[in-house]
Amino acid sequence: MTTSLTEISTPNAPAAIGPYSQGVQFNGLIFISGQLGLDPKAGTLVGPDVLNQTQQILLNLAAIAESAKTPLSRLLKLTIYLVDLGDFDAVNQLLQQSLKQPYPARTTIGVNALPKGARIEIDAILAKADG
Repeated sequence: MTTSLTEISTPNAPAAIGPYSQGVQFNGLIFISGQLGLDPKAGTLVGPDVLNQTQQILLNLAAIAESAKTPLSRLLKLTIYLVDLGDFDAVNQLLQQSLKQPYPARTTIGVNALPKGARIEIDAILAKADG
């Protein structure tokens, strides 16, 4: 088990837009910073629709997890930030289709605004895959 802090970074997810890492690993846990629905190459939102943004977020989370050699099936916890809590049911349906049981623990928080005009942001904690 790793007892030192290791930065996780990949060009296949959006670069950090501030003084933080895409992710860090510590003691077998992987902490992924909040992801917006940004295209990693263009650095812009994939569109105004919350479902398109959510799908891109899942791709970004998967890319960072892959960089840490861990699949998203090792998700322990998600925190979701929604500008419009009216999007809650649609996001739930998409996550149910995209994730497998047992589903991660989760918190959803309504916020006034997100960077770059995003409608949703998700951060994650994963258990590091063995090997």
